[in-house]
Order: sequence, then structure tokens, then C-alpha cells
Amino acid sequence: MNTQSAKKRKIRQTLVAYSFIAPNFLGFAIFTLGPIILAFIMAFAEWDGNNPMKFVGIQNFVSLFTNDRFTAALKNTIVYSLFTVPFTLIVALGLAILLNQKIKARTFFRTVTFFPYVASLVAVAAVWNMLFTPAKGGLMNQLLMNVFNMQPLKWAASPKTVMLTIVLFSIWKNMGYYMVIYLAGLQGISEDLYEAAALDGAGSLQKFWYVTLPQLKPTTFFVTIMLTISCFKIYDIVYMLAGGSNGVVNKSAIVLVYYIYEEAFRNWKLGSASAAALVLFAIVLVVTLIQFRGEKNYAND
Repeated sequence: MNTQSAKKRKIRQTLVAYSFIAPNFLGFAIFTLGPIILAFIMAFAEWDGNNPMKFVGIQNFVSLFTNDRFTAALKNTIVYSLFTVPFTLIVALGLAILLNQKIKARTFFRTVTFFPYVASLVAVAAVWNMLFTPAKGGLMNQLLMNVFNMQPLKWAASPKTVMLTIVLFSIWKNMGYYMVIYLAGLQGISEDLYEAAALDGAGSLQKFWYVTLPQLKPTTFFVTIMLTISCFKIYDIVYMLAGGSNGVVNKSAIVLVYYIYEEAFRNWKLGSASAAALVLFAIVLVVTLIQFRGEKNYAND
């Protein structure tokens, strides 16, 4: 009887434990795992969401790389990432080092720098569009003409400068978040290391190069991974700055996630959209694995 009671009690405890896990697992299975599995299936099929699904093998992938709009989206996403990741790293680290010093109103400046990240994207994009308006009366164009003696730019309204505008906006929007991460990393560096470097005759630049950067290597690795993934998933900023009144992004600004949205919910080519999503997944996976491998090799050295 004691053995049976113990078994029943154990089963009851197990069921109670699973009952706490079940709601979260069901939500994950329905809204995350299910769509992922369905996307893998649809990538090899042709389906408009209404007619029966038709298996087409790798035809969706072949069609992607012969599609000018997809290749433009892939190119723009890579270019955007190549410029946004390093410059955001540099700006965030520079701000973190500056605002880690004992300066007046340090808390205020930290808050101001972090504010664009937490502010509504719609609101800050509206302000940004007013500052970078293609008209000569825009603030940035006024600065270009009066301070630098340059011709006004059309910014997001021109195919030549739309990606530049998106990159600048992304750096400004996200630098505060990564600055906070770098601040945490800087405050975790022991002062003894700087004192030892000073005793060896190291200057400010040498302390930064031989003490600060090596100690921030894990933080930089984390920030790089997060930034890279974020850049390849970019959609909302592109839509707000370059979507236009009818929401159509031209080839100069279209990115992979926007292309996926366009194929799925405008053209109703769910198979093609799923194939593009798998390509995006593969790219992010490969880039992440390369970064992890590089981090491991660097640590071993």
C-alpha cells in the first residue's frame, strides 16, 4: 500500500508540474513550432491559401534566385547589415566609454541616448522624416547647404540615398540599447587592470587597446550576434521610412523580410514566401555559426 501510495503521489506531482508547463508549451506549439513546421512544408509546395497545396520540389528556390526583386532584397539586406553592424558597434562602444566617465549630468545623457530605443517607432520615424525631408527646408538639408556647402539630398525619397537614410536611422535608434550593454561590460572590468597598465607606462589609447577591448570581447561577441540577427530581420524601419503612401518599397530599399511579407500577404504566394524565409533562416544560421567558430578559435588562441 505504501508503494502504491508513493507511486500515486509521484504521478500526481508529475501531472501538477506538467499542468504548469502545458499553457506555455501549447502557446509555443500553436504559434511558433506549428508555423515553423508548416513553413518548411510550404517551401516545397505551391499554395495560395485557398486552393489545394501542390508539391513542386525545389522549384520555389530556383524561382527565387531568378527573381530580380528577391535578389535585390537579398543584396540590400546584406549591404544594410554590413554597414549597420560595425557602425552601431563603434557608436555604442564610444558612447558607453564616454558616459562611463564621471561627467556632469551623466544620468541625463544616458537617458537621452537610450530614449530612441524605447520610443514608439511610428513617432520617431515621423520626426526623422521631418528632419530628413527631401525639401530644401528640411533641417539636415539646411545643414548640408549652409554649413557644408553641399546640394540638398532627397534622403529616403531617392533610390541613391534611401539605404543610407535607413542605416543612419537604425544606428540612431538602436545605439542606446547596445550602449547600455557595453556600459554593463565596462563596469565589470576590474580597476586593478588599469592600475597595472598605468604602472607599466600605458597611456589612454594603450589601456583601451590592451585592457578594455580584450575584457569586452564576450560583450562584443554577444552584441555582434544580436545585431546581425536583428539586421537580417529588419522590416519595420524600412516600411516606415521607405514604404510610401501605398506601402510599396522599390528595389533600392526592399529587404528580405519585406519581400516575404509581400509574397505571402500581397501576392498570396505562400510557397515562395516560405522558401524565402528558409533562405533567410539559412543565412542567419551560417553567419551565427561562423561567428561562434571565430569566437571559439579566438578563445583557444
